[in-house]
Amino acid sequence: MYETNYHRASSVEEAANLMGTAAEGKYLSGGMTLIPTMKQRLAAPSDLVDLRHIAEMKGITVDGRSVRIGAATTHEEVATSAALAAACPAICGLASHIGDPHVRHMGTIGGSIANNDPAADYPAAMLALDAVIVTDRREVKAEDFFTGLFETALEDGEIVTAVRFEAPAKAAYQKFPNPASRYAMTGVFVVRRDDGGVRVAVTGAGSDGVFRHRDLEAALAANWSPGAVANVQVDDSDLLSDIHASAAYRANLVKVMTKRAVAAA
Repeated sequence: MYETNYHRASSVEEAANLMGTAAEGKYLSGGMTLIPTMKQRLAAPSDLVDLRHIAEMKGITVDGRSVRIGAATTHEEVATSAALAAACPAICGLASHIGDPHVRHMGTIGGSIANNDPAADYPAAMLALDAVIVTDRREVKAEDFFTGLFETALEDGEIVTAVRFEAPAKAAYQKFPNPASRYAMTGVFVVRRDDGGVRVAVTGAGSDGVFRHRDLEAALAANWSPGAVANVQVDDSDLLSDIHASAAYRANLVKVMTKRAVAAA
C-alpha cells in the first residue's frame, strides 16, 4: 500500500473536521472494500478517518415498529440482535449471510450502504423497507440515496450515521450467492405492509445497481403468493451480463428469488 495517515475519530464532528483538512481523505468503517482496493493500489488516500469507534454511530434501537441502526453497527450485530429479530427478522437473516464470519464481524451496515456495491445486500433491504438514510447533514430517502453503480447521493465529506425504517407486516430476503465471494448474483428483498402495499427490491442483477421491480410489486399486491410471480415478465435488457451469469439467467433468478422470498415471508 501507499503511505497514508491514520486518524481514529471519537465523534462524528471530529471525523468531519479531520476529513475537511485531508488532501484526499477516505472514511474507514469496516474496510471490507477500501482496504483490498488500497492493497491493489487502486486507491491511495492521503488520510484514513476511522469511524468504527464512534459510540453515537453504533447500536440498534427498536421502539415498537420503529427501527434505528447505527452506521457503525457490524453485520454480526445486526444478524444476532434479538430486538431486531422480533421486529424485522428479514434484515437479520440478510446480515447473517453476508460474506464469512470475518466479514460479518468487521463490515458495517453504513459502510455497505455508502459503498453501494451493485451486488451488496443492504441496498435492497433499504430500498424495499423505504428506509431513511441519516447523515451528519440531513436525511435522505433510500429511493433518492442509491443513484447508480457505486454511486450515492452523498456529498464530499458527508457521513452516513444511521438508517431508520418502520418494520413491515411481512418481509424476507433471498439471494443466489456467488460461491466464492457470497456476493449476490441476484438478491430480492420483498416487503408487504399492513395496508397491502408491496415493495420488491433487486440487487446483484441491475446494470445500474439496486432497483425496484414495479410489475412484481403489482402482481404481489393483487395476490400475495409465490404463484403470482409466474406470469410476470422480467426484461433482461437492463440487467448485468458477466462471467458469472448472463442477463437472461439473472432475469430468471429475479423471479425465482422473488418466489422464495414471498414463501419465506
